[in-house]
Amino acid sequence: MRNNRAMTFAPHRIAVLAVDQVVGLDLGTPAQVFGSARTDDLRPLYTVDTCTAGGRPVRSTGGYQVVPEHGLELTETADTVIVPGVHAWSTRFDGVFDPAVTAALRAAHQRGARIMSICTGAFVLAAAGLLDGRRATTHWAYADLFRRLHPAVDLDPDVLFLDTGDVLTSAGVAAGIDLCLHVIRTDHGSEVANRAARRCVVPPWRDGGQAQYIERPVPRAAEAGTAATREWARHRLHEPVALRDLAAHARMSVRTFTRHFRSETGLSPAQWLLQQRTEHARLLLESTELTVDQVARQAGFGTTAAFRQHFHHRVGVAPTAYRRTFRRS
Repeated sequence: MRNNRAMTFAPHRIAVLAVDQVVGLDLGTPAQVFGSARTDDLRPLYTVDTCTAGGRPVRSTGGYQVVPEHGLELTETADTVIVPGVHAWSTRFDGVFDPAVTAALRAAHQRGARIMSICTGAFVLAAAGLLDGRRATTHWAYADLFRRLHPAVDLDPDVLFLDTGDVLTSAGVAAGIDLCLHVIRTDHGSEVANRAARRCVVPPWRDGGQAQYIERPVPRAAEAGTAATREWARHRLHEPVALRDLAAHARMSVRTFTRHFRSETGLSPAQWLLQQRTEHARLLLESTELTVDQVARQAGFGTTAAFRQHFHHRVGVAPTAYRRTFRRS
């Protein structure tokens, strides 16, 4: 049976649909992140190709042209279609795109393909009518423009990404990396996603509900003092770790530590700890035979009831259901 599975293995097909004035970093993100997702024997789990309307070159915001190898026919067979960001800060930007592009997106969605956008790529999805009545996000700087052009969309510009099942949107620039890692984690589990993150040299996990970093000043070198404490806490997730313990390790008062911690991470210490415990629990559920009670203790949730409640709230399913979905056979 294993040999038969190996013979029928086929990577998930991704089409990156670029429009004129595509954002260069957003365009390269899917190929880099999904291209880093591999099986244990290093087979690629995804193939990523780029397409444009008519297969024509398009301009990028980086001052170069993108010459694709495919036209929109690529979207007819792709399992996932991703629209990178597009230049949207011109006062003349009206959110209107090539009708062939919007038609291709609607057709891909209707046949069941997963549709994603990075940053202002949400404008393209909205123009195709795929976001009407849905929660969606985009770069915070363009939230007002987005709302004016697409009032039927339930826009939330305060999160890194939103997953509504068949349509996923992300905030600006680096949040596209978070969304791609989230998809890998959803498709193949935390272990594969973490390996991909390590290959890309990026953090393996930022919760989609985490606030966008909106005009938050970078801490001065003398103030950036919680990184070592966060690493210390990660190695003690199985232990009770109180706020005063974190502050004492950082050699700060509780008030000063909390202020610096939120400035550096965008989260309170309690929110961050819960995020880390949940992610550790996911990995344990996927990769070990520990019981749910044991996972609850190893991840530092204290009681199984508390673990079940927090896990279901953050992940959307019960621990046992998550294990059935993601644990290797």
